[in-house]
Amino acid sequence: MDNQSTVEPDLEARSPWSNYKDKPGVILTPPAVDINGTLLIPGSKSMTNRALLLAAVAKGTSRLEGVLRSDDSYWCLNSLSQLGVQVTVEGQTAVVEGVNGRWPRQTGEIYVGAAGTLARFLPGLLAAGNGEWRIRGSKRMSERPLAPLLQELAALGAGIAYEDREGCLPCRLEAAGLRGGNAVLSGSVSSQFISGMLMCAPLMEQALMLHIEGTVVQREYVEMTLAMMRMFGIESTLEDNGQKILVRRAYQAPSTPIMLEPDVSTCGYFWSLAALTNGRIRIQGISRHTLQPDIELITVLERMGCGVVHGDDFIEVCGTKELKGDFTVSMGKWSDQTLTVAALAVFADGPVTMIDAAHIRHHECDRISAICMELRKMGIQVDEHHDGLTVYPGIPQPALLNPHDDHRMAMALALIGARVPGIRIADPGCVSKTCPDYWDRLERLGFGVDWG
Repeated sequence: MDNQSTVEPDLEARSPWSNYKDKPGVILTPPAVDINGTLLIPGSKSMTNRALLLAAVAKGTSRLEGVLRSDDSYWCLNSLSQLGVQVTVEGQTAVVEGVNGRWPRQTGEIYVGAAGTLARFLPGLLAAGNGEWRIRGSKRMSERPLAPLLQELAALGAGIAYEDREGCLPCRLEAAGLRGGNAVLSGSVSSQFISGMLMCAPLMEQALMLHIEGTVVQREYVEMTLAMMRMFGIESTLEDNGQKILVRRAYQAPSTPIMLEPDVSTCGYFWSLAALTNGRIRIQGISRHTLQPDIELITVLERMGCGVVHGDDFIEVCGTKELKGDFTVSMGKWSDQTLTVAALAVFADGPVTMIDAAHIRHHECDRISAICMELRKMGIQVDEHHDGLTVYPGIPQPALLNPHDDHRMAMALALIGARVPGIRIADPGCVSKTCPDYWDRLERLGFGVDWG
């Protein structure tokens, strides 16, 4: 078991907010009793970084409540500090003094860590202003392509020079404003490219008409971006069934605080623990009306036999003695939970197939290949498909599991430890990207958590 290789963690990508940065591994023991709890989950990663950046470029002071304190938000805040933006953070509240699109510091180096949202949202906001910056990221972030967005920004007036690989970080950005007018992006690669272009549009010299070619991967995240832009006074018009988006006006800080929802992606792991242990988990501050697409997990948990209670300000999941399988589910709109469903499927009464998730091969790791590899280490039969996988029920054997330096891999694999003693996960610190206190939370719910 100890001779199984692991991916070397990229510790430079970890922030000072990482709770387990120096822990080589964690050993899990299942809870002695059914999991039962009412939880408050930190704010959405997707909403936190959008809100911080929009507040920074707006005119006036914004107050954001429910801010997620994780690696991704740390690097966002650190980048804003490097740009001279004044931000005060106390607990989960951030007060941002907006710069009205004019960065106080117009030269320097910006490090985005492994934050995909920051790497895709910040370049446009920089390019719409004035200055010259070097932008770099973690090792994995430097492998993830940014070309579609950066090429379109260059066409609108940004000067971009790549240092190593075309279309990737690190790069140098020379900014003297963006013209606006028309831009074209494919919808098939990443919704974050579209969001990045939309977020900088109100700072351009002219109104922007963004033309989207083809079906948008996870359109819900584009809708989230537009909804948050509306909070800051931005009007947008959708044409051609949403394939054309016209953006105009300038950002204005909202007159009332913005309350960020809990991160539904993180909520999913805890609802799944209730499902696996025939327990109960209620999460406060969230409802079925959220714009976060991972709420679709609730529908799948119901399909697997769980009970769900929807309140005005909470969702509660009650588990079942045996999870139901024998179905296929499209993960296209909520692919961050593909790994979660894969872990649940191990304990179902029939195979579960996940499709439409080919794009997660390009996230923090090739998530389809990685989860198949780790489930097989435990003796679980898995069929890998180009756009997903099929997981067959089985009896997992204890193993040392490799999260591939991916927070979602680590948190999903930990779900196996709710039923199987001796599950060991290397590099537990990678969870700090979205849930820095994940292992502490499991321990409070009754898990045995030993470091080794």
